[in-house]
Amino acid sequence: MDNFTFYAPTYFVFGKDTEKEAGHYVKRFGGTKVLLHYGGGSVVRSGLLERVKASLEKEGITYTELGGVKPNPRSGLVYEGIEICKKEKIDFILAVGGGSTIDSSKAIAAGAVYDGDFWDYYQGKLVEQALPVGTILTISAAGSEGSPDSVITCEDGMYKRGATGEGLRPRFSILNPALTQTLPPYQTACGITDIMAHLYERYMTNTQDVEVTDRMIEALMMTMIHEGPKVIADPNDYQARANIMWAGMMAHNNSCGVGRTQDWTSHDVEHELSALYDCAHGAGLAVVMPAVMTYNMGHNVMRFAQAASRVWGCPMDFAHPEETAKAGIQAFKNFLSSIGMPENFRELGAREEDIEKLAHAACWGDVRNGTLGGFVKLNEEDVANIYRLML
Repeated sequence: MDNFTFYAPTYFVFGKDTEKEAGHYVKRFGGTKVLLHYGGGSVVRSGLLERVKASLEKEGITYTELGGVKPNPRSGLVYEGIEICKKEKIDFILAVGGGSTIDSSKAIAAGAVYDGDFWDYYQGKLVEQALPVGTILTISAAGSEGSPDSVITCEDGMYKRGATGEGLRPRFSILNPALTQTLPPYQTACGITDIMAHLYERYMTNTQDVEVTDRMIEALMMTMIHEGPKVIADPNDYQARANIMWAGMMAHNNSCGVGRTQDWTSHDVEHELSALYDCAHGAGLAVVMPAVMTYNMGHNVMRFAQAASRVWGCPMDFAHPEETAKAGIQAFKNFLSSIGMPENFRELGAREEDIEKLAHAACWGDVRNGTLGGFVKLNEEDVANIYRLML
């Protein structure tokens, strides 16, 4: 295990009707003038936004609204939010929605206290200061409610990139599993896939002797395998949704990733797909992850075989561990298919003729240095070959 530091101070409020306490927690964490940031659609139709407004008004907290966040959130709305924060002297941002809304809120929070272009953070500058952010989660997926991370698409070039830094961790996050019960099965399945991706990205490590975090990751993956099909079959299964919601946070607040190198190849490869085709991030990951695993399996067959045995229950073939590893990858593919996820390029709306463009953008676009991956270093040709495995 490697040396590490870990500090995750987000205050979590979990359970039914907890969104009605939003104003109390905004005040507790110093907010007096709030940017209320959201997408639209379901948060409005369901009455959630009105309940949140009422809680703010009850505490005497003023707010300015900024809706319009879309999946794969865009830089244009971030710039608009930064301008509002500076003009209105906003001192707290409250995100009501899923990972896209939370990521957009974090980007605004960072940019609002920065003299330069907020995109500097998405080109590698560490976020050390930002306006405080609170979240009310409506989709179990991205884990942004507990993480120091944010992903935004820059509309100048359509680059989808991430930023990180302790300044981005939410001060509080309200997690009411009941708010996810109205999600369509496809969105629920995309969220399940994203959660499993956050776990696998940490599992694919070159660090030795990380049994504690290996076992934590394995337990969370097994939870998703157990609870995922339940909510696909019965969207109103509150207890299954509760387990998935907490697993989603645990998967990405990095408690499972400390003391070990991590990969993130699948995310980097997928980001080009969702930037170009605007497909759902989880759906893209469902196609990308098995291809990346297949391509990288030879780097450390026993790591894949261990996951196959411990998580998927595949018999360990000690004479031919590559067969166990392959069986585990196939079991993962079968699971994703069973919850309704796509299996290939065509189902994502992706095109074979774009592969070279995608690979070049992944490796060289927007200050990239030609390689990606923490488990295996991959060049542009490697990435193109991975895309071809998705056909």
